[in-house]
Amino acid sequence: MRARPPRPAARLGVPLAMGRPLPLLPLCASVSLLGGLTFGYELAVISGALLPLQLDFALSCLEQELLVGSLLLGALLASLVGGFLIDRYGRKQAILGSNLVLLAGSLSLGLAGSLTWLVLGRSAAGFAISLSSMACCIYVSELVGPRQRGVLVSLYEAGITLGILLSYALNYALAGAPWGWRRMFGWAAAPALLQSVSLLFLPAGTDEAAAHKDLIPLQGGEATKLGLGRPRYSFLDLFRARDNMRGRTTVGLGLVLFQQLTGQPNVLCYASTIFRSVGFRGGSSAVLASVGLGAVKVAATLVAMGLVDRAGRRALLLAGCALMALSVSGMGLVSFAVPMDSGPSCLAMPNATRLPGLPGDSGLPRGISPPPLPTTSKRRGEPVWSTSEKTKPRAGAGNPTTPPLPALGTTSPVSPSPAPEWVLLHWTALLCMMVFVSAFSFGFGPVTWLVLSEIYPVEIRGRAFAFCNSFNWAANLFISLSFLDLIGTIGLSWTFLLYGLTAVLGLGFIYLFVPETKGQSLAEIDQQFQRRRFALSLGHRQSAAGIQYSRIEVSAGS
Repeated sequence: MRARPPRPAARLGVPLAMGRPLPLLPLCASVSLLGGLTFGYELAVISGALLPLQLDFALSCLEQELLVGSLLLGALLASLVGGFLIDRYGRKQAILGSNLVLLAGSLSLGLAGSLTWLVLGRSAAGFAISLSSMACCIYVSELVGPRQRGVLVSLYEAGITLGILLSYALNYALAGAPWGWRRMFGWAAAPALLQSVSLLFLPAGTDEAAAHKDLIPLQGGEATKLGLGRPRYSFLDLFRARDNMRGRTTVGLGLVLFQQLTGQPNVLCYASTIFRSVGFRGGSSAVLASVGLGAVKVAATLVAMGLVDRAGRRALLLAGCALMALSVSGMGLVSFAVPMDSGPSCLAMPNATRLPGLPGDSGLPRGISPPPLPTTSKRRGEPVWSTSEKTKPRAGAGNPTTPPLPALGTTSPVSPSPAPEWVLLHWTALLCMMVFVSAFSFGFGPVTWLVLSEIYPVEIRGRAFAFCNSFNWAANLFISLSFLDLIGTIGLSWTFLLYGLTAVLGLGFIYLFVPETKGQSLAEIDQQFQRRRFALSLGHRQSAAGIQYSRIEVSAGS
């Protein structure tokens, strides 16, 4: 008698609840959302914890920079070695391992009695969120079908913004509590624990045999060619012509570099200055700069989630990059007529410059909020490193040799009734800032990491993703450290215009090199790159109708 074939859920290694398969799409969505939530929270929580830490441990400027920058150092380390961990031990195990590291880091931060333990804890947290960000995007993209992949991977970016807003809310609630900074750091463990619980009900990928089953898409028939005949790739293959790997690496590196070189982390440092310039004084300017722009980012990311599988990745990147070029150039032109502050200073006295009652109060000068919206890029860790700018005092921060720079909304003498044309310019700058933030949030923000999770073969996807991510962190470091030097050399207005020019170059790169991948399985995307020997031919010349695919059927018994 012929044996009855096993149920599909059993073949895929899906856990059963009361004889029925668990809802996999909600579980995948929770993994993506909670991963982003953890990333965003860890990224932004330092803005509220830094001032109490400075007071409790008598931290100098250098020690504050070391504490803030230690997260970036841990993230850089993860981007260098994380790819090998992801490919060697599997995506799910990498996420679970990163959550364990995060728990250890949170414990170190919550119980820290010295700067050494604080730095170790922040470094561990940076390593964990960087490794988890890479593994989450890859894991979710491989687990679901083409129709859900764009939405679920983009959900990670939405989680980052929500995590940032959550960190500001908790910072505000715990600002006056004794040793409140310990609880601020400790709460980061909550979303990581919830994500680990969700992962327990999803397929594993611990070994090669399990991966051959479990990475077959569960919702939508994602036809990944996992089998014994699959090719093997070394790290050096990323730079070779084999299977057009060089073209894929060009696309990946180009996206992460233009994402950073458009100056998004540095432009946001001027958010509170622009808000004050249109009439929001004192604490309200910093609140609007963080919470207001956070709401804008959430709304724009939700728009991206709704359009990424309809309009496509390429269309969102082109539209977002074009709007970024226009808006940041507009800010540059406005700043010719309306001078702005040159940036935060660590050397300012906290009591003289503190914004009372703000969750992001970190001892920055009056009117300058903490980095309002660190983002992603998944990515990612951008404005937090901008505290490195604090090493250079601005005018009025106790440096008599520095020529004074006029600042909007500071204690500098300003006219109580500005001319109408100035009011119009102030609101124009605010509008440009909103457009810039929105454009990044539905373009480079979510789509870069979605494309990176799609374009590489499964055998080297983790290492390739980590390689590109390392350039993301390194470019962020370069942009943040060079910002004040660039302003001192060419001025703030020309700096913004330079970012606008970079965005125009990024627009050309996307138009010529980045393919459209919406509605295609990972195997079809792989075939698309193999058929195109040069990345240039992957741009506007391609169309979905002009490419012939041979679909790969996965048998029921595989």
